Amino acid sequence: MIKLRNITKSFGELQVLKGIDLDIKKGEVVSIVGPSGAGKTTLLHIMGTLDHADEGSIEIDGTNLGTLSQKDLARFRNQKIGFVFQFHQLLPEFTALENIMIPAFIGGMGKKEAKQRAEELLQFMGLTERAHHKPNELSGGEKQRVAVARALINHPAVIMADEPSGSLDSRNKAELHRLFFELRDKMGQTFIIVTHDEGLAAMSDRIIHMKDGLLAGETNEHCEETKNG
Repeated sequence: MIKLRNITKSFGELQVLKGIDLDIKKGEVVSIVGPSGAGKTTLLHIMGTLDHADEGSIEIDGTNLGTLSQKDLARFRNQKIGFVFQFHQLLPEFTALENIMIPAFIGGMGKKEAKQRAEELLQFMGLTERAHHKPNELSGGEKQRVAVARALINHPAVIMADEPSGSLDSRNKAELHRLFFELRDKMGQTFIIVTHDEGLAAMSDRIIHMKDGLLAGETNEHCEETKNG
């Protein structure tokens, strides 16, 4: 469902990605791990169209991203990719319900449909009673679940998460981790997760190891080690 071929990226003289080939199937939960500076977040941002590779090709859900104009790329990002960040990035002036609806409005969904979809997601998250609370009235775990609901509003092909549980306590972290796998099992949702959390990574279908801008191997759900090249 996602195909990356020979992805490279440099910032000035520093080459951060040195030729990444990666395939991810629909419905997989894949964690990307590695030391700081390995290129994990840069790779995630390029896959999520938040940044551009210097070379290489990316295909997501049958679309070659290199063929899209900037306008079409923005539309593709809105419709096909959901994002969850370490610090939820909710807009403080809007309620939980309104925050979830924003990507739907950007994508042209009508208010009635967007509200219904957002309410369904809030119910799934166990947050119906928090719908009209603003972010400063929510706990850290609640804010992150609202962020996940926002990522799901447009039925994306993939959710990309950057250290999604990094700011949570152990109880909320465990709940968020269970939520990801429940979404995969019930909705067939694909997840790509950059994480330093060994517990979350261990639950994944595959763990992609990065080091010095390269893939250094992977661990699958049966804990078998494979090496690239």
